[in-house]
Amino acid sequence: MSNGMETDGESQITLTRTIDAHIDDVFAAWTDPALIEQWQADEAELDAFEGGEYTFTTFGDDEDPEDHVVSGEILQFVENEKLVMSWVHKDGEGDDAEELIFVLEIAFKAIGDEQTRVTLTERGLAHADPESRIFSMEAWSAALEHLAEVME
Repeated sequence: MSNGMETDGESQITLTRTIDAHIDDVFAAWTDPALIEQWQADEAELDAFEGGEYTFTTFGDDEDPEDHVVSGEILQFVENEKLVMSWVHKDGEGDDAEELIFVLEIAFKAIGDEQTRVTLTERGLAHADPESRIFSMEAWSAALEHLAEVME
């Protein structure tokens, strides 16, 4: 596929995007809560170190009134190189709430001074069915597009 999306096996998706911005800025956009709130979540808390925790909240709207909360732990933190996070998304409320658990790996590579290649890999059992893989790819593709707009 030429659009930078591919599925690797059943439980993983990978997207690659080149962003016209310096690697310091692109890495900060993933790790600085004030910047995360510009493109990924309405409210962000993040401890920017290995073993730190984070919570991202996206507020509901008319179509989907429930707030969406994703939380987890920073499993690996290598400045301007790599970020690995456990990505826990609670779906639903109360006892029947389902937890979708992924591992999100983001690799950063400088291409010259003013471009950064971001490779995002999401692994999780929830990607065993094609619909969820397509949904995640579209969601991450839109998020990376939004990130690029904010950065460029």
